[in-house]
Amino acid sequence: QVQVVESGGGLVQPGGSLRLSCGASGNIFSINTMGWYRQAPGKERALVATITLGGTTTYAESVKGRFTISRNNAANTVYLQMNIVKPEDTAVYFCTANVMTFNKIWLEVWGQGTLVTVSS
Repeated sequence: QVQVVESGGGLVQPGGSLRLSCGASGNIFSINTMGWYRQAPGKERALVATITLGGTTTYAESVKGRFTISRNNAANTVYLQMNIVKPEDTAVYFCTANVMTFNKIWLEVWGQGTLVTVSS
């Protein structure tokens, strides 16, 4: 009923930049919080950043000052601008959206993930 699809992952050198995008589509009445999580090899999935419908943001300490989350409410899209990336940012990045459907049902929807590799 509802899908989120990430894009923009790839290989980037340390100190470089990358921008991830995520679009939600389907049976969507509104979207509350959208966010990004990541899972590095051998580690659990962890919060990167979230943004509410009103634009309030939260960040993991490890990315504060380097990553910026933003969203386009009209397009049901969320972005993650990654600057000054480090090798430890290497992970699969997952998008999530807290969606209310037209049936007035709340869903927590996850994407399939996009791989970001930081390496020289």
